[in-house]
Amino acid sequence: MDDLNVIIHENYSLIQNRIQAACLRVGRSPESVRLVAVTKYAQLEWVQALVDLGCRDLGESRTPQLEERAALLSPEIRWHFIGPLQRNKVRRTIQCCNLIHSVDSLKLLNTIDRIAGESGLEPEILIEVNLSGEATKKGFSSSDLSSAWGDLCQVSHVKIVGLMTMAPHVQDPELARPVFQELRELRDELQQRSPERVSLHELSMGMSGDFEIGIEEGATLVRVGSALFEGLESAES
Repeated sequence: MDDLNVIIHENYSLIQNRIQAACLRVGRSPESVRLVAVTKYAQLEWVQALVDLGCRDLGESRTPQLEERAALLSPEIRWHFIGPLQRNKVRRTIQCCNLIHSVDSLKLLNTIDRIAGESGLEPEILIEVNLSGEATKKGFSSSDLSSAWGDLCQVSHVKIVGLMTMAPHVQDPELARPVFQELRELRDELQQRSPERVSLHELSMGMSGDFEIGIEEGATLVRVGSALFEGLESAES
């Protein structure tokens, strides 16, 4: 096994162990959490090494790279789109993406719904929520999402399956906990108001620096990039 594969294997095993430990601390099954490997800055050979280890959920934030890699890598991979989605790239994105994490407006949701209907597809999406209040982050505020929820649930070709958020970048991961708690509570409140066809079973929250806190607060999807590629050049999350 060469150095690349050794490093990827060690990092992947460490992250899996940390996921398992976080689940055990709060009495959850490790199978209730999916690791989404964020590969947007990773070289293709790094990504292939992860796939060879059994990683099947990969996250990209740019449509051209998503298309390229979806064509090159195993058809068993579940592709997650995690970046800002431009409406003029919706048609291309939903052709090769299993789950969109970053639906940040009613206008974007309606565009996805219309194009999905035209394409005969039924993509799964998460609604992005900005709970930190940072101007650099996209997404609905909690109050705006609550107000718009009835309209969002009117889509007929899209499956809304949960919520996503990004915590502030802070040194202490514990400072992310209130944001993750708020997202879980918001999800629970919205589920009570949702039509029967809408099941908000996914919470995408937690990245390389705070994913364990996310798991402790109910994350079902954690987006990890830099921790998987630590020790390899130019990797970021």
